[in-house]
This record gives sequence, structure tokens and C-alpha cells, in this order.
Amino acid sequence: MVVLDPLSDFIDYDFAISDSSCNYWYEGRCPQSGDCLKLPRTSLSEAIAYGLMQRFTNNECYSHEGKMYGILLVELPNGEQRVLKAFSGLLNGCSVVEGWVPPIPGRDEVAFEEARTLAQLEAIKQEIITLKQLTERQQYEILFNDFEQQLQAMSDRHRHCKHQRQEKRQQIYNTLTQEALTIALEELDEESRQQGIERRQLKRQQNAVLQPLQQVIAATDARISELKQQRKALSRQLQAQMHASYSLTNFSGRSQSLQELMPGGSPTGTGDCCAPKLLHYAATHNLKPLAMAEFWWGASSVNQDKIQGEFYGACAERCQPLMGFLLSGLRPISIPNRDFNTTTHFRNSNVFDSNEKRCNFPAFSPIKGEIPILYEDEWLIAVNKPAGLLSVPGRYRDRQDSVLSRLRHLLPNGMALASVHRLDQETSGILLLARDRQTHRQLSQQFQQRQIHKVYEAILFGAVTVDQGVIDLPLWGDPENRPYQKVDWQHGKPSLTHFQVMAREGDYTRVEFTPLTGRTHQLRVHAADTRGLGVTILGDRLYGCCAVTSRLHLHARELRFEHLQLRQTLHLQANTPF
Repeated sequence: MVVLDPLSDFIDYDFAISDSSCNYWYEGRCPQSGDCLKLPRTSLSEAIAYGLMQRFTNNECYSHEGKMYGILLVELPNGEQRVLKAFSGLLNGCSVVEGWVPPIPGRDEVAFEEARTLAQLEAIKQEIITLKQLTERQQYEILFNDFEQQLQAMSDRHRHCKHQRQEKRQQIYNTLTQEALTIALEELDEESRQQGIERRQLKRQQNAVLQPLQQVIAATDARISELKQQRKALSRQLQAQMHASYSLTNFSGRSQSLQELMPGGSPTGTGDCCAPKLLHYAATHNLKPLAMAEFWWGASSVNQDKIQGEFYGACAERCQPLMGFLLSGLRPISIPNRDFNTTTHFRNSNVFDSNEKRCNFPAFSPIKGEIPILYEDEWLIAVNKPAGLLSVPGRYRDRQDSVLSRLRHLLPNGMALASVHRLDQETSGILLLARDRQTHRQLSQQFQQRQIHKVYEAILFGAVTVDQGVIDLPLWGDPENRPYQKVDWQHGKPSLTHFQVMAREGDYTRVEFTPLTGRTHQLRVHAADTRGLGVTILGDRLYGCCAVTSRLHLHARELRFEHLQLRQTLHLQANTPF
């Protein structure tokens, strides 16, 4: 089975020679020496991955189920470079597919047990589905709602009658005496008692009708719980068997089972991810890894944390604990040194009037690691953030690299820096940071009060029929579906965007956006939603753009604000890089 592909199947060879800058490191500690071992994800490996994605767009078998895919650029003993490719888990129900790296050895040893267990798990799944569709559930829901409506109507009627009785009591106290008063009061009390009896009778009737259904439902829920426990036990048993059989080999020639590597237990699917499969294959076939890249393709994951066409690092639960072992014996990879550049400082220039300072900067093609500084003084700093870099560090270990963390590490007194606002990771353009608390507070207040003028430029994947206008659609982020935002007239926050078409060319439209509010993903949703422009920004896979491209085509081009310390208006511009 051929699994080594030539680079020419994915990219032009000239690119392979010219670009190998590093965008991410797969890394881990060697179990023997404790040394930190690394393998890069380079611009070249990403370009190879984009070439693979291009193949996927013309083949539906890769789109109906979402999963991780990976490529590994390797060097053969004769110095030739080739490409390995792998998928996580099963592809269309198969673990072995022509042209792809096979699963880690050991799966065949438990193949029969795996098939038997999977059949049991499928039977349990179908039984649970059937039990959840129990007709008694629907009957109970309908009858319960019906009784609740009857009880509510009765309560409303009894409340009205009670109010009338109170009024009658007041009247008869004023008009009747002695025996007549006693009889009238007893009649009112009897009416109250009868209504109490009526309510209790309806409640008894409700219990008589619903209790048998409740018993059936409770028994069914108990069975479902029992089946889920069985399913969990079977899954754990199968995983233990598979992990005891799976054997990984590293570049030192050492082999160990998953059970030995993760004696405390490992999550379902460990060993079936792309990175372990690729590295094990390379180690056992005398192939030298040069760079690796993993990406998601197909439908978004259940919790929406994986998006089609996006690159991801080693997963913290399954792959990261194995990296140190897998990379052991691998010689250090030499990557061109693209260190962070802090030498180019553009200061105020081209004064147009006494109150405004305007700074124009050339278009740039950022290299990972470099962040052009547009403006700096003792109070603030403005940079031209490249696409693909976070504005501030994320929550998890593999999302610590950001504009803020780099500047804090590399600039004198950098730890005092604070981000005043943020740009999406895939958005490029002007990002403002404060060097002290007072400046941060002043600039943040200007953003909150909408006193800062922002202009963005974007290319939309489609034709916009109107030339200009205003989009006024409230946005709301569903906490169960982060980071996706949507238009929601009930819960959404007011969101206002001016737009102006700059140019049209074929199926693409270049648009200038001026947001008057600063909601998360505001421009992306206002562009994509049918009640806005109805056309996605090129490269915006989260909101439905299907085009394969290297980036999100959205750039923060201009920023104008009052520099309170200088008592001047500062106008920053960074030419659009696309």
C-alpha cells in the first residue's frame, strides 16, 4: 500500500524550497533525558495541508463526517522529501484506507473483540433510542399539561369567587343581623368548602391518571441508566484491551504500549489520532520528520470547538502526553530564525492640521514571529497584528502565543502592557495596547463610549448588490455554542455597521466596514446573515464560507482616537495586505 506522496501532488515545488517558517511546535519531554523535543508546523506543511483540503472539496466522502486529518513532511534516506497523510479514528467506517497511513499495530489483535463490542454498543444505542421514544412520555406530557391548564383555570375561578365572597361578607355584615347573618355566612363558608373539595378531586384524578405513566417512565429511565452504565463498562474494557495491545515506536527504536505510556488510564480514542499514527509510521520506516500539520475537515464538532479548514495543535488529553516519547531519538529540526522584530518604530508624521496626526504605513506580509510596530510613545503602542495570531493569550497551554505575550516578553517594561481592545485571531490590522493603567482606562472608556473611529476592509465571497448602507442587527452569543454569534431580536445586543462597496470583481466584492458598536464577530455576522449582506467574508469558515483560502480576508485598516496625553487626534492606518 503506497502511503508516500510527492510534494507536487499538493503544492508548487518552488514554495517548498522558499518557505519553511514555523507557526507552531509539537513538543514534549523525552522520558529518558528530560530534554524538550520539538517538531514544527511550518508554512510549508500548512500549504501541503491546504492542497489536501483542495482535494476534499471535490469529494463528498470527506465532508459528511467531521474529523481531524494530518500530514507529515518527511525526508527519505536519499534526501528526497515526501508526504504522509493520516485521519483520526475511522474513515467511512474503515481503519485501513489505500494511500493513508495505517493504524498503529495492535488493532488487528483485538479486531474480533472490537467488532463484537462495537456490535453490543450499537445494540445498546438502539435500545436507548427506542426507550427515549417511549409513547408513555408523550402521553404523560400531554395529560400533565392538560391537568395543569385545568388546575390553573380552576384556581383563577376560585380566586374570583373568593374575592366575591369577601365583598358579600362585608355587605351582609352591614345589612343582616342575628340568624339571617349566620345563615348567609354558613352559605359562603360552604361554597368555599365545595371549591376546596373540587380542587382535591381534580388533583386525585390527576394522580390516578398520571401515576401509572410515571411508573412506566421511571422504570424506563432506570433501564436507560443501566444501559448507559453497561455501555461505559464495555467501552472501558475495549479501550483497556486495545491500549494494552497498541504498541508505539519512537525514533530511538524503542516500543511501548499505550497502557505503559499512560498507566493512569487514557481517554477513548488515544492512539487513533493523526499525530501518533504519522510519527509511529515514520519511525518504523526510517523516515525523518521535517514538519507536521493537523486540521479539521467536515461538519463542526459537537461542541463547536473545531471548525472546517482550521489548524489545531496536539490535543491535551490524547496526543500531548505521548509527544515526548514519540519524538525521542529525533534530531533537532533547523528552522530559519525569524525572531520578533522591535527595531522598526514608526512615529507621528504627516501632520494634516494642528489637532490631528496621521500615520500611513505600507502593506505588509507578516512572517510568524514578527509584529510591525506602527506607533509607540511612553503611554501606548500600536501594532499591525498578523492574521493567525491571538491578540491576548488564551485559556489553554497551546493558545498562549499572542501579541500581548510576545510584547510583554520582548519589550522593556513589557509586563505593564495591557490590551485595550481585541481583534479576532484570524483578523489582521491595527491593535492598540496601553503602557500604564491610566492610559488603559482612558482608551477603554473611549471604546466603550464609541468615541474611537474604526475602519475595516474585507473581501466577501459573493456579489453584494447594493453599494452602501447600514446594517442594524442585534447579536447574541449562545453560551452552549461558543464562539458562534447569531442575530437574536430577544436577547441580542444592539449592533450597528456602516458599509461601502469599494470594488467588484467576478464572484468577489471588496467592502469597507465602519462598525459603530464593537460586538464579538460583528462584521462577520453582519456580512454573512441574510438579513445583513447575506455574503460571507472570504475564508470565514465559521459562518459558512466554503472557499479554500489561506486566511480570513478581514483587516482593521484605520483607527482614529484622541490621545489625551498629547491632546491630539491620532489617526493610524495600515494598508490592507490582500
